[in-house]
Amino acid sequence: MSDITEDMIAEWRSAIGRTETLKQRLEAEPLRRYALAVGSDRNVEKVLPPLAHWAFFLPEPADGDIGEDGHPKRGGFLPAITLPRRMFASAKIRFEAPLLIGEEAELVSTVADVTHKSGRSGDLVFVEVDRELRQGGVVRVTERQSYVYRDADNNPVPLPTPTADPLDGDLWEPSTVNLFRFSAVTFNGHRIHYDVPYATGVEGYPALIVHGPFIAAKLAALAATKGELASFDFRASAPIFLGQPIRLQHAGDGEVQAVRCDGATSTSAKVTYK
Repeated sequence: MSDITEDMIAEWRSAIGRTETLKQRLEAEPLRRYALAVGSDRNVEKVLPPLAHWAFFLPEPADGDIGEDGHPKRGGFLPAITLPRRMFASAKIRFEAPLLIGEEAELVSTVADVTHKSGRSGDLVFVEVDRELRQGGVVRVTERQSYVYRDADNNPVPLPTPTADPLDGDLWEPSTVNLFRFSAVTFNGHRIHYDVPYATGVEGYPALIVHGPFIAAKLAALAATKGELASFDFRASAPIFLGQPIRLQHAGDGEVQAVRCDGATSTSAKVTYK
């Protein structure tokens, strides 16, 4: 039986329409560090490559405003969802015009929707946030981000078992340092990415988890080898754990995938080109 009441849902949904506006100059130094962290070309001179806007407009909670999991404490711009686990589930991104390095930009974020679902896996709350990145009064990038909040699961998550035939092709196996560097350049304090005792002992994972946005960044770079991106819609469906190889692959027209060692698709993205 769900512990979430209609009043709680109504309170969370009252955040729909809430907006936040941030301004920041898109300096080259954060971009270089982000590029190094994701393993792409750091010598970008004029415009941001796909998804590199994630190096900017980062959350800046004080020490006292950080929760046990390393995320900012609940409340503020996002509704104060009481479910203990939070993950970045998906994003739909449109590249309308280039974001220029060295110029001031504005990010306008709006809470677009809050929905509650209850099933055999427990309660889930999805929070949708629309983001517009503007420069010179022009909308350059639009993005709808989806966060999922869920109950704590007392059942340990098993480590995926590799298939009998090892993965081949373009393999990527991120290291502990890779996870730390991506957490650092995105100012992501979520402890499942760098704190082994917390990830395994508190959240019940078998190992550290590779960031969903990190995987998305690698897939966007793969997709961009075929042309300039017009849109990139990705969804994470299964976690990837440290120490296991990942195959990054094209999967037919307009799709890229990250495949786990057990053959499951962890993250997929639909892509269109200009």
